[in-house]
Amino acid sequence: MEYFKAIFLESVDDFIKNLDFKIQKKIFYNIRLAEKSNDPKIFKKLTDEIWEFRIRFSNKQIRLLSFWDKRNNNNTLVIATNGFIKKTQKTPKAEINKAKRIMNEYLKD
Repeated sequence: MEYFKAIFLESVDDFIKNLDFKIQKKIFYNIRLAEKSNDPKIFKKLTDEIWEFRIRFSNKQIRLLSFWDKRNNNNTLVIATNGFIKKTQKTPKAEINKAKRIMNEYLKD
């Protein structure tokens, strides 16, 4: 059973393309796992609207911020807005704000 379908916006595609191939494979593996399990270790709520895909590879913490699009009753989507390599304990506010901005633009259309 699939809980949702993940969609990557262009900025996330670009971010992933610039990573090592093994990291790319791990990202896609974790995304597919999250779609089927909704496991908070790999897909976690950050704010009321913003969630993060959590990928750990070697000593790198990769994060893809996203939001839910439930406008289509038949197809629940999770839209990945931006990605970054996490360097501190807390998720940077600038990244969360960027995700919210992208979400608002996306939902306006």
